[in-house]
Amino acid sequence: MVGPLRPQFVLFGSSIVQFSYSNQGWGAILADLYARKADVVLRGYSGWNSRRALQVLDQVFPKDAAVQPSLVIVYFGGNDSMHPHPSGLGPHVPLPEYVENMKKIAVHLKGLSEQTRVIFLSAPPINEAQIRETLSGRLGTLSRTNECCGIYSEACLELCKEVGVKAIDLWTAIQQRDDWLNVCFTDGIHLSSEGSKVVVKEILKVLEEAEWEPNLHWKSMPCEFDDDSPNNPVSPVGKTTLRVADINLHREIEWD
Repeated sequence: MVGPLRPQFVLFGSSIVQFSYSNQGWGAILADLYARKADVVLRGYSGWNSRRALQVLDQVFPKDAAVQPSLVIVYFGGNDSMHPHPSGLGPHVPLPEYVENMKKIAVHLKGLSEQTRVIFLSAPPINEAQIRETLSGRLGTLSRTNECCGIYSEACLELCKEVGVKAIDLWTAIQQRDDWLNVCFTDGIHLSSEGSKVVVKEILKVLEEAEWEPNLHWKSMPCEFDDDSPNNPVSPVGKTTLRVADINLHREIEWD
């Protein structure tokens, strides 16, 4: 560990999480927004389903850890929604089991501490034609449909209501863009920079509206070592220095 100790935000999920630092992904955007405010920790496992996540839950989130995360963002569902393989192998998880797995994950995470907040991301849509074009040669036939993603997405939203967890409907949010099929994916499944922007927008909306104490929206959190100093850059008037920690000098998007 290095100090000072910051709030910890953990991203836990399958490839949508593991790849979230690539291609100007949503994990990288969050890490940038929360620089000097929270440590964004990646726990993404490409190809995983809710069944595998449940098997390692105690190892990734031990209840006796000295420090517990302030926020956990969870995504599983897309791989679960794939059609079952005749061999019995593969990531498919029947819908009732998926729901129970995700409920158990939610209960475990909520029990880590009184200050641990949880957000679930539902399964995003997919571009079936793009998948056939880009992935079939590398991964074989991928038996997944946008319709099944929608079914698992809706199940995720419903179970979150039952267990009292904030949920983001990615399946609907991404498809609200008229051009979503053309710009939101790198391969039909995984998110492009445009797809990731939708994810970040929805996460920030939840964090801004949630009645959590302390507030976890990036603009509400204190910035580390933000005290005024004569060593800061000098202002244009030449008589004072600038507190540059929260000045946007590099982002192309002004995030709310």
